[in-house]
Amino acid sequence: MLRHFWCTLACLVLAVGFGAGAPASAEPQLDLALVLAVDVSSSMEAEEQGLQRAGFVEAFRSALVHEAIQNGATGQIAVTYVEWSGAKDQTVLVPWTVIDGPEKAKEFSKRLASKPIRQAGMTSISGIIDFSRDLFKELGGVPARRVIDISGDGPNNDGRKVVLARDEAIAEGITINGLPIMFGRTQNSPEMDGLDVYYHECVIGGASSFMIPLHDPEQFAMVIRTKIMREVAGIEDHRPKLVPTQSRMNCVTGDKKNADDPNVQKNP
Repeated sequence: MLRHFWCTLACLVLAVGFGAGAPASAEPQLDLALVLAVDVSSSMEAEEQGLQRAGFVEAFRSALVHEAIQNGATGQIAVTYVEWSGAKDQTVLVPWTVIDGPEKAKEFSKRLASKPIRQAGMTSISGIIDFSRDLFKELGGVPARRVIDISGDGPNNDGRKVVLARDEAIAEGITINGLPIMFGRTQNSPEMDGLDVYYHECVIGGASSFMIPLHDPEQFAMVIRTKIMREVAGIEDHRPKLVPTQSRMNCVTGDKKNADDPNVQKNP
C-alpha cells in the first residue's frame, strides 16, 4: 500500500515537472507585441528626427494611450523601440518592455527620451522587417497580435527586395503598419513622389494593417499617438492587404535608383 502511494506521488511529480517545461498556455499573455521601427537614414533631416522621437515620447505619456492599453483583454502590451537604416544597421534603443499601466508607459517614455539621436546611411525597410521578426522570437510572453510599426521617409534602397521580406512576415501572422513621412527634405536627400502609395502597396500588410501618411510636421505627435492607439486597440479590418499583380506602384523603384547611382557605395 505504501509502495503504491509513493509510486503515485512520483508520477504526479513527474507530470507537474513536464507540465512546467511545456509551452505556455495557448491563451495570450499580452494583447500586443509592438516593434516601433524608426528610420534614422541619411535622408532624415534633423528636424524630422527630433519631431519623430518627441512624438513617440509624448505618445507613451498620453492618458489616451494608457487607457487603450488597460482596455485590452489582458491589459498589457510589450513594446520595443528600434532605430534602423541600412540592411545591417538596426539598433535597439529600448528593449522589450511590458506595459500594463501609466507608470510603466511613462518609464518607457523616460528611457526613450534619454537616448541620443543619431543619423546613419542607407534605407533598408526589408532589413528592419527581418530584424523585427527575430525580435519577436526573443519575447517570452505570448502575444495575441504581433505588429511592426515602420516610420520612414523613403523607399527601400538597400538589402533584399522589400516585398519578399513583407510577404514572409505576413505568412508568419505578423502585421506591418506604416508611417510615411512626406514633408520637406533638403535638395541633397532622395525624395520620391507617391511615398504613401509605395508604403500602401509595397510595405504594409497582414491582418488589420494600415498606414497614415504624415504631411505636416506639426501633426507628428498627434499622428503617432493616433497610430499607436489604433494598434493597441487592434481594430479589425478584413480587407485583403497583399498587393495584386496589377499594382500601379513599382516596388523596386528605390532599389533600382540606388543600383543606377554610381555615387552610392554598395554593400560588399
